[in-house]
Amino acid sequence: MLPYPHYYIFITMTIKERFKRTIEYFLINCPVAKTELTYQDPFELIVAVILSAQCTDKRVNIITPALMKKYPDAESMAKAEPEEIFEYIRSCSYPNNKAKHLSGMSRMLVTEFGGIVPSEPLLLQHLPGVGRKTANVVASVAFRKPVMAVDTHVFRVSNRIGLVKNAKTPLSVENQLIKHIPGDLVHNAHHWLILHGRYVCKARNPLCNQCGLADFCKYYRGKTRNK
Repeated sequence: MLPYPHYYIFITMTIKERFKRTIEYFLINCPVAKTELTYQDPFELIVAVILSAQCTDKRVNIITPALMKKYPDAESMAKAEPEEIFEYIRSCSYPNNKAKHLSGMSRMLVTEFGGIVPSEPLLLQHLPGVGRKTANVVASVAFRKPVMAVDTHVFRVSNRIGLVKNAKTPLSVENQLIKHIPGDLVHNAHHWLILHGRYVCKARNPLCNQCGLADFCKYYRGKTRNK
């Protein structure tokens, strides 16, 4: 009697098979995956992503309508002082810093990019308040570039399932995911992992009994073995 129902599958599965099974599961169970941030254009998206740092998408979606009505494009936001922007975003986390980032980001868009949000991650990272993760989110979501943004959900889920090995940093996770996920699916995979981490593979109380990946998940294997 095997100590675990899927033990043989678990110990014989290669990394390619693990990715194949994971992708197949999401293609069937979550064929349409998209960001939960509300946006109308790339500028509103980059604003929303900057605001979303350590803040829920739900809160950001409450903030952005009034903010974007007042400052609908880079040109209008570039004319505003950080103190003015602050009044519209004060209910999000770190509003002072984010107001400065939004002001600086908008001004650089106007002076260096003609008010247009660039599509390339490296160019996006020149903007104030835009790091690698934010740049990859904008490039992937707005322009469907085959880049992977690694937030806490993507990092946690990838490590738990076993899609990555010895990945201690977001960059390491990103590189390993990109290596094994087909380019045309990277855009969806980003959202698959985020949504799975947000609603199933939660940080504190993961819903393993509701997870369709449990039979080959390294985290679940460890939980059952230690019981």
